[in-house]
Amino acid sequence: MAKVAFIGLGVMGYPMAGYLKSRGGHDVTVYNRTAAKAEKWAAEHGGSHAATPAAAAEGCDFVFACVGNDDDLRSVTTGPDGAFHGMKKGAIFIDNTTASAEVARELYEAAKAKGCGFLDAPVSGGQAGAENGALTVMVGGDTDTFEAARPAIECFAKMVGHMGPAGAGQLTKMVNQICIAGLVQGLSEAIHFAKKADLDVAKVIEVISKGAAQSWQMENRWQTMRDDKFDFGFAVDWMRKDLGICLKTANETGARLPVTALVDQFYAEVQAMGGNRWDTSSLIARLQNAGK
Repeated sequence: MAKVAFIGLGVMGYPMAGYLKSRGGHDVTVYNRTAAKAEKWAAEHGGSHAATPAAAAEGCDFVFACVGNDDDLRSVTTGPDGAFHGMKKGAIFIDNTTASAEVARELYEAAKAKGCGFLDAPVSGGQAGAENGALTVMVGGDTDTFEAARPAIECFAKMVGHMGPAGAGQLTKMVNQICIAGLVQGLSEAIHFAKKADLDVAKVIEVISKGAAQSWQMENRWQTMRDDKFDFGFAVDWMRKDLGICLKTANETGARLPVTALVDQFYAEVQAMGGNRWDTSSLIARLQNAGK
């Protein structure tokens, strides 16, 4: 059993912290910007809560975080009352936020200067993956730090991969989001076309999902997309944040992402329709809304 802190109890962090307690058996202290949520988690899971990230991290072996963006991450690590101010020498900070590779490298160096480890470890699998303890985790950082933290990370994961040095986890998550953007747009067009052609969408999916067109998005989202239900899962606002990171990094590295850039603009149209908090599969809504 290790002493663990978890910072950020959103739709992902809340169940992830829960698995560190229930599956890992760790002594877990949580921090959340809205204190009531931290109090609720502690009452539900039998852990404890702290008033600041620094207080949560004090004396811990591992400190996890899953927050919104680069600025949020800096705030809960190196900012006033940030976790880095409370961490003991030899402790490891595991960042599950989807952020930039730049901030990952920055915080890796800041942690190293304090005698601590740092891993950028963004996750994939969405809210359902977090709630089922079945996330995919892509990790950047030193090999020995990764091996030390791996058993704790595995508490909420079905796949944990070490992708390379600091920043490699975030770069791998960008690859993941680039793939998803194209897949969801293609699936949206396919279902839209099938409906316009008066095909039975369920029968179509039953057949093509057994062939080369199959994907996780198809298996898990076709029915809700057909029925115009988008009130769950990974929000459009967060996907646009992620794609913005991808496009900025592509510009810096010289990579060309024409489809990703186009889909990002399609998501901007969904936002203009009021779909900021809709699931990313709502790309089909802009096709069905065309001309209205």
